[in-house]
Amino acid sequence: MPVLHTPRRDARLLLVLLAAAALHTVPDAPAAADEPGWTAEPAAGTAAARPGGARPYFYLEGAPAAVLEDRLALTNTTDRERTVTLRGADAHNTADGAFAVRPAAPDPGAGGAGSWFSFGAGATVKIPPRTRAVVPFTVTVPPAAAPGDHPAAVIAAEAGREAGVRVHLRVSGPTLAALTVEDVAVRGRGAAAVVAYTLVNRGNVVLAPVPVIRAEGAFGELPGRGPRAAAVELLPGRRVELTEPWPGAPVLDRVRVTVTVTAPGGAEAAASATAWFVPWRAAGWTGLGLLGLGGTASAALFLVRGRRPRRGPADGGADAGPSGKTGATTPAPEHELTGASR
Repeated sequence: MPVLHTPRRDARLLLVLLAAAALHTVPDAPAAADEPGWTAEPAAGTAAARPGGARPYFYLEGAPAAVLEDRLALTNTTDRERTVTLRGADAHNTADGAFAVRPAAPDPGAGGAGSWFSFGAGATVKIPPRTRAVVPFTVTVPPAAAPGDHPAAVIAAEAGREAGVRVHLRVSGPTLAALTVEDVAVRGRGAAAVVAYTLVNRGNVVLAPVPVIRAEGAFGELPGRGPRAAAVELLPGRRVELTEPWPGAPVLDRVRVTVTVTAPGGAEAAASATAWFVPWRAAGWTGLGLLGLGGTASAALFLVRGRRPRRGPADGGADAGPSGKTGATTPAPEHELTGASR
């Protein structure tokens, strides 16, 4: 007896066959080996911990010659043992303001705040699978350390992978928040215009700058840019180059742009620059049009002068006399005046 196959039944059978084929042809999902496998963070349970026990960074402060202590938590999330090495590192700003750390110094005593860290026997840590290890460390402030902020980081590394935890380290003493604004310039035109400037931290504390852009044109004030925190932490002694979008840039004007930057702690500085805004493409087409118009006018004037008739005898010009010689004229008849009428 023949078997009748309905469209719905055929569709279900096709799905079952495709699923079975997929089980034999699709490779296994990537293993967890591609994941980092371990994490590094400040250990919870200290006075500086946030509610809930989590800390985004270390904060340490002490006088010169002080020994500061804290703890780093390393968590192995894999099923195999991990070997992680620890070190301290100096922090700095890149040219665009990003936070970065320096590589390990060949001489541990030649660096900055990164060389103040000591992990003792915990400089190399073996972490069993699915285990959390807490590693204590110390920061020994040199007796001659300058007061202010000394940004640093704790670096954990394994097999070429590094993870850093920021350390806000401050040496007790007088602090100064100071900065300068330099090299103001306008780049681009229209909606793509930006105001570029350089910030220099002249003090000894980390600054969170807030720039304000004002513009004054030939006919009054132009739309600038209100206060907004820059996405950068300016470390002491560092110089960064920043840009701010300026969608209110004019099309045609002479503008004086002023960048004023403030930061908590009383730091404030300003600098200005002058920029010309000229629609060069429109100006170029206008110039070509005027040049073409001038050429057309010159050609028309030349043609008009070329078609003007020459001056003849009626205009007082010289003509040929009866003798056929040019310039000869017939003398006027003489009349005898006798008083009698003729």
